[in-house]
Amino acid sequence: MTYSIEKITTLIGAHRYGDSTAQIGWILTDSRSLCFPEETLFFALRSERNDGMRYVDDLYHRGVRNFVVHTVPAAFASHYPGANFLKVADTLIALQRLAERHREGFDIPVVGITGSNGKTIVKEWLYQLLSPDKVVTRSPKSYNSQIGVPLSVWHLHEQSQIGLFEAGISKPGEMERLRSIIQPTIGVLTSLGSAHQENFDSLEQKCREKLRLFHDATAIVYCADDPLVRDIIDTCPYKGMKLAWSQTDPKASLFFSRVEKNEDSTCVTWNYQGHSGTYQLPFIDEASVVNSMTCTAVLLLLGLEAATITSRMAALEPIAMRLEVKEGQHGCTLINDSYNSDINSLDIALDFMNRRPDHQGRSHTLILSDIYQSGIPQDLLYREVAQLVAKRGVKKLIGIGPQISAQAAQFDVKERYFFPSSEAFIASEVFTALHDEVILLKGARPFHFDQLTELLEQKVHETILEVNLNAMVDNLNYFRSYLKPDTKLVCMIKAEGYGAGAVEIAKTLQDHQVDYLAVAVADEGVTLRRNGITGNIMVMNPEMTSFKSLFDYKLEPEVYNFRLLDALVRAAQKEGITDYPVHIKLDTGMHRLGFDPQHDMEELIARLKGQNAIIPRSVFSHFVGSDSDDFDRFSQHQFELFCQASEQLQAAFPHKILRHIDNSAGIVHFPERQLDMCRLGLGLYGIDSRDNHIIHNVSTLKTTILQLRHVPKEDTVGYSRKGILTRDSVIAAIPIGYADGLDRHLGRGHGYCLVNGQKAPYVGNICMDVAMIDVTDIPCHEGDTVEIFGDHLPVTVLSDILETIPYEILTSVSNRVKRVYFQD
Repeated sequence: MTYSIEKITTLIGAHRYGDSTAQIGWILTDSRSLCFPEETLFFALRSERNDGMRYVDDLYHRGVRNFVVHTVPAAFASHYPGANFLKVADTLIALQRLAERHREGFDIPVVGITGSNGKTIVKEWLYQLLSPDKVVTRSPKSYNSQIGVPLSVWHLHEQSQIGLFEAGISKPGEMERLRSIIQPTIGVLTSLGSAHQENFDSLEQKCREKLRLFHDATAIVYCADDPLVRDIIDTCPYKGMKLAWSQTDPKASLFFSRVEKNEDSTCVTWNYQGHSGTYQLPFIDEASVVNSMTCTAVLLLLGLEAATITSRMAALEPIAMRLEVKEGQHGCTLINDSYNSDINSLDIALDFMNRRPDHQGRSHTLILSDIYQSGIPQDLLYREVAQLVAKRGVKKLIGIGPQISAQAAQFDVKERYFFPSSEAFIASEVFTALHDEVILLKGARPFHFDQLTELLEQKVHETILEVNLNAMVDNLNYFRSYLKPDTKLVCMIKAEGYGAGAVEIAKTLQDHQVDYLAVAVADEGVTLRRNGITGNIMVMNPEMTSFKSLFDYKLEPEVYNFRLLDALVRAAQKEGITDYPVHIKLDTGMHRLGFDPQHDMEELIARLKGQNAIIPRSVFSHFVGSDSDDFDRFSQHQFELFCQASEQLQAAFPHKILRHIDNSAGIVHFPERQLDMCRLGLGLYGIDSRDNHIIHNVSTLKTTILQLRHVPKEDTVGYSRKGILTRDSVIAAIPIGYADGLDRHLGRGHGYCLVNGQKAPYVGNICMDVAMIDVTDIPCHEGDTVEIFGDHLPVTVLSDILETIPYEILTSVSNRVKRVYFQD
C-alpha cells in the first residue's frame, strides 16, 4: 500500500521543502535497515542520545529522497537535489500520526493486546488460530513501543482482515498515543506484574494506564481471577462489553470449569453464554494454559465455533519469540527464525543477518519455504520476496516448497536452488555442500525446519549457556533511563562478556550505539576487532608486551602508573604515533591500580604535556562500595579526591577529558556523580549489586538428564562414597561438572538445580564432567531439561550458597559449554 508524498505531507501536517514526486511504501527509523530507498520515507527521530538528522546525508547518498525532519538542512536544494524534506515540530509524533491516519482506513476487527507478561505469546497464538481462514496482520516479533507500534500498524494492507497489535509501556502517559494508533475494537489484558514497575507508583497506577488502550474498544477481555484487575475494571467508566473469564467463578462471562493436566497435554472445558466446549492443549505449563484461555475468549468474540476452537487449539505450536544464533557445521553460522513465516518477519530477519558484522566475509544464504496465508496473489507475493532477497544482499537462495519453486524465475541471485520438500533438500548435494556461510532459516511449520536446524547445527556438549540478548538490551536501557541525557556509557565485556560470550555481546551493544566497550587485556580487544567490532574499545589492564596490538587494532589503554606511561610513550614514538588516546586511572581508595591523586598529579601532568605521543581521553576511578549505604561517607571522600585531581588534569589541557567514576551501582545510588561517563558492568548482565536482585536475566545454564537410576538407601553415590542415601532414591546423572564451571562446593546436598521447575539437590561429589542429582520426588524422564541457573533459579542463589559473588559464577562457565544466543 503506497501513499503519494503530497498525501503524506497533508496527513502529518508537515511543511514541505522540495517538489519531487514520490510514492511511499516503506517507512524507516533506523538507517541501518534501509532496503528500498526509492520508496522509503525516513523519519529523523530525535532522542536524548541521538538525532536522526545525523544520518540524512548518508541515506541520501544511498538513494533515499524523502525525509521527515525537525530541521531542514541548510542549502537543501543544492546539497540534496531531488529530495523532499517534510518539516514537523516532532518527528516521533509525525510517525505516530501517519500510522494513526493509515489505521483509520481499515474497517476490520483489530485486537489490541497489553499486559505485563504473555502479550507476544497471545498475539502469536491468535495468529496461528485465526490465519487458516483469515488474512491476519500482526506486530512483528514484539514491536510494542512508541516506535514499534506505528511501524507495526503501517503493515496493514488491502487484504488485511484482522489486525493483532501489542502495546507495551514503561511509564505513565505512554498508552494514550498507542491507543490512537492501534484503535482496537477488541482489547486484551493478559496479566499484571512487576515488569517496568520502577516508573509507576503502584500496580494500580500501572493497571489504569494499560487500560487506557481500551477506552473506545467495543469489548475487553481480561482475567477476573485477579482481584486488582477485576476491581479496577468494575469501577472504571468503560462502556463496552466486558468479557471476564475465570477458573473460579461460575458466574463469569466465560467460565473454565475443568482443567485436567496429562503427561504432555492439558484438557480444558469452557462455558460461554449457554454454550460449552473442550479443547486439548499440547502444553502443560500454567502460563500456556492461561494464555490459551485468553485466546479462547478472543476467538469466541470473533464468532468462532466450538468445534473450530477445539481443532485449532490442538494444533498450537510453541512460540520462539527470538532469533537463535548458533554455530553450525563446516564453518557456518545459523540464524534460526523458522518459527513464523510472513513477508514482514522475513524482512526483519534478513535485516538482522545483514547487520551482523562478519570479519570472514562469508556469503549470506537464505533457506526459505513457501509462505502461507499472506492474502496476496503468489506472483505478487514472491515478486516482493525476490526484491527483498536482492536488496538484502543474499547470495544463495534455497527455496523449499511447490509455491516458491513455481516462482523460481522471479529470483535474481547468484545461486538459487529449489526443492519440493525439506527431505528432498536434505538428500541433495546442495545440502552437503553448505560451508563457510551465514545461513538464515525461515520456514513455515509444515516444512519441519527443526530437522534442518538439527542436521546443520554443530554437535557439541549437551550442556549449553543460553544468552538472552533482548534481556541484556533491556538492562542497558534500564540503566540508561537513570543517566542524564549527555552522559556517555562504557559497557564492560571483559572475561568473555562475564561468561556470556564477548563477541555476540559486543555486536549487540554496537548495534545499540554504546559509547565505549571495555575489555581486560589487549587480546580480548583484538578478538572483537577481528569479529567486526568498529567502536571505541578500552583496555583496562594493558600489558607491556601488548603495545603493538593496541596500536594495530586501535585499542585505547588504561594508564595507571609512571612505568606503564613511559613505556607506552616510547612505544608510540617508535611507531611514529601522535595523540594516541589513553585513559588515566586514579586510585582514590581501592588501592589496586592507579595514580595517587594527592601526590602524583603534578608529575603526571608534566610528563603528559612533555610529549605528544599519547593524549588523555578520559580520567577515572573506582568506588570501593557504591553498592552499600554503609560506605557512603567513604564514597564521598573518594569523590572529592577524584574531583580535585580530575579537575586539575582537565585544567592542564585544552581538549575535553571525559571523567567517570560511577559503576552500575553508582549510576542509581549516586546520580549526581555520573559526570561525563559511567561504566556499566554487572548490571548489564541483569544483576543489581545493591540488593542482589535480578533485573532481567541474561544467562541461563542448562543441561539434560543422561540417565535415571534407582538406588537403594544402603548404597552411596559418587566418588569417595560421599553421597549417602537415607531412603530409596531415584538418581539422575547430568552432563555437567567442575570442568564446565559447576562448583564442587555445591555437591553433597549443599546446592540444587531445577528439574521441571522443582528443586533437585546435588548428591555426592560433583565430578569433572558429570554430576548426580536426587529426583526421587520429581516426575521426569531421561532427556528432560535441567536448569543450573537462569530464569527460574537466579545465579545469586548459587553465589549466596557458595558465599561468593555472582561475577564468579558467571565467569566460571567453561568455554567448552556452547553458547546459544536469542534475540527478537
